[in-house]
Amino acid sequence: MKNLTLVIPAKYEKESLPYVLDEIKNLNFRVKIILQQNDIETIQSIKNYNIEIIYQKGSGYGNALIEGINSVETEYFCIFNADGSFDPKEITPMFNILVKSQGDFIFGSRYQKNSGSDDDTLITYIGNFFFTKLGRILFNLPLTDILYTYVLGKTKKFKILNCKKNDFSFCIELPILAKRHEMKIFNYNSFERSRIGGEKKVNAFKDGFLILKYMIYLYFKK
Repeated sequence: MKNLTLVIPAKYEKESLPYVLDEIKNLNFRVKIILQQNDIETIQSIKNYNIEIIYQKGSGYGNALIEGINSVETEYFCIFNADGSFDPKEITPMFNILVKSQGDFIFGSRYQKNSGSDDDTLITYIGNFFFTKLGRILFNLPLTDILYTYVLGKTKKFKILNCKKNDFSFCIELPILAKRHEMKIFNYNSFERSRIGGEKKVNAFKDGFLILKYMIYLYFKK
């Protein structure tokens, strides 16, 4: 699949990023690693890999993804975590479903039949349930796991959306804007593995408040 690029935000992932790169090295995808120039330890951890690195100009998880996807030249992109939690075996079936259905975006879900998570906590589970439900009520989103960013989609369609959120609110900005542009959205049964190393970047309460605030803003900004 030479028409697919994996976009991997990898801030402070020195323990896991080499493992992830080894796991995907035989896959026929292009790969872009998004890093900050001052993240010396992560940069050093992959110095022996022949891989494209994009040095982030801004800051934040959402900003890393926006800069990364906007640099993609292939027809399709896939957001792929650097912490080892995403299973690369799911990429091909996600891609095939999207192409066959002539869809625009397919979102991995941990909360459907034959899916699950080894990395979820009670707090993140409750948060996901709440925001997913709110997404259905306010925006009629068909998603079953709104905060999970295992997403594969058409690059041109993403660029049309002009996403702007630099923080974790990006997670809900992407599907909401796609829905408002009447793009075709699908779910895929995904299983989240345990992360390999480091700490989660998400602050459940702080980022949850930012996400809620932005969802309310988007609801009234019609």
